[in-house]
Amino acid sequence: MTLTAIPNAEQIKRLPKAVIHDHLDGGLRPETIIELAEAINYPLPENDPIKLADWFFEACNSGSLVRYIETFEHTIAVMQTKEAITRVAKECALDLARDGVVYAEVRGAPELFTREGLSLDEVIEATIAGYRLGEREAKSEGLTIRVESILCALRQNPHAQEVAEKVVKYRDSGVVGFDIAGPEDGFPPTNQLDTFNYLRQEDAHFTIHAGEAYGLPSIWQAIQMCGAERLGHGVRIIEDIDFSRSEPKLGRLSAYIRDRRIPLELCPTSNLQTGAAKDIASHPIGALAKLRFRITINTDNRLMSRTSMSNEMIEVVKAFNWNFQDLQRVTINALKSSFIPFEERLAIIEEIVKPGYLAIASE
Repeated sequence: MTLTAIPNAEQIKRLPKAVIHDHLDGGLRPETIIELAEAINYPLPENDPIKLADWFFEACNSGSLVRYIETFEHTIAVMQTKEAITRVAKECALDLARDGVVYAEVRGAPELFTREGLSLDEVIEATIAGYRLGEREAKSEGLTIRVESILCALRQNPHAQEVAEKVVKYRDSGVVGFDIAGPEDGFPPTNQLDTFNYLRQEDAHFTIHAGEAYGLPSIWQAIQMCGAERLGHGVRIIEDIDFSRSEPKLGRLSAYIRDRRIPLELCPTSNLQTGAAKDIASHPIGALAKLRFRITINTDNRLMSRTSMSNEMIEVVKAFNWNFQDLQRVTINALKSSFIPFEERLAIIEEIVKPGYLAIASE
């Protein structure tokens, strides 16, 4: 077999992977939620791990924004102590490693975990400590993973500058970038323009959630006014491409994004839940890959979408007949687009990803 062969599910599970859009509070183990909830007498909709996992998935697929938001209320509620945050972060790193992920940028909004008195610093330090514990435990299992943190600010809240300053403070201690998340409609990225200017003045990396639930104006502002290095989702850039002709015609914004090689942090399963496509086969990732945008495949919220990096890759291979080379390309795209230093990206690509793909494709 060669890199042009189509991998099966078992092979995909063993491939080295990179994820750059994964939310910490969207990836808890159901068993952990139940244990943490019991410790603080917090009521859950279900107390059986399987039933609770089903509840999260069904709530997020219900079409009800109220139910979707409620799912995060439960995960956030059980993450209000340093010990809980560290445990969740450790298990996140370990679960990703067991899925073949060798590099991960996991994001979270520290302000969400300060309800019971924790400071932003305590939240950030507890999170990073958990990732390091998870890395070490993964290593003891013969697995390799590196996990870095992206700090989110909530676009509907007034804490963006404070969070951005924490990105700069912890930039050499496990935090690699900044993001804004939350509702796009009514909260454009330009509301935080001063914060993005501050980050650029500090030579700090940032991505922006844009083009997920809202369309081209959100993407344009994120790129052209705020200076985003990557687009969190960005899936609705497809609306700027005319497919009515014999050859697709890119609009000015989509052409600019492709020409500049601005990465799209696509999350196929999650995008179905937010209405970007009806199924994976009609998801824009297929067309965007053919047009050679710098696409990446990500999980977004592993618990809410009942997914993993392996699952995302398996579904894309089924839908578009991708081969080893296609999966390797999006993995390398993610590493090229990561917020760690160039030589460190290159080392993971050359020493782990390429040899790993070649070995499995040659079986």
